[in-house]
Amino acid sequence: MTTHPNIETHPDLAEMRTRFERVTTTPRAQAVETLALITGLYLAASPWIAGFSGLTALAITNLIAGLAYCLCMGGLGSAYERTHAMAWTAVAIGAWTIVAPWVIVGEMDTTRTVVSNCVTGAVALVLALAMAGMAARERRSGTHRTGREHAVAG
Repeated sequence: MTTHPNIETHPDLAEMRTRFERVTTTPRAQAVETLALITGLYLAASPWIAGFSGLTALAITNLIAGLAYCLCMGGLGSAYERTHAMAWTAVAIGAWTIVAPWVIVGEMDTTRTVVSNCVTGAVALVLALAMAGMAARERRSGTHRTGREHAVAG
């Protein structure tokens, strides 16, 4: 009978956690997370802020999408190593927000509904892509460091 070593002690896992920690403690990552939370809250409340709560199906869709976006992007700063895949879900929510007025309601006759959803969806999409791409940028820049530079930076 063989025993397997504990995965928690694997050096690659420790290095990955260190890299994700570096990513999420930067002012840029914290700013993206804060803006994303504000965007999600606006998306959830937009039917009542922009004044299209009469479109019940779209209002409920925005409420659910906004809360889901907040949940996806809210935990990234504190637990990025476990939740970075959720940033890609937030990308999908941002894209959905852009097309939702036409998919849910059909032909739109209220400009403020379309403008609100398109602008909010575009902001949500950009912020989610920025958060999803931060680990990739850190990974690329981290591979070119020497051992001493890596120890000093970490």
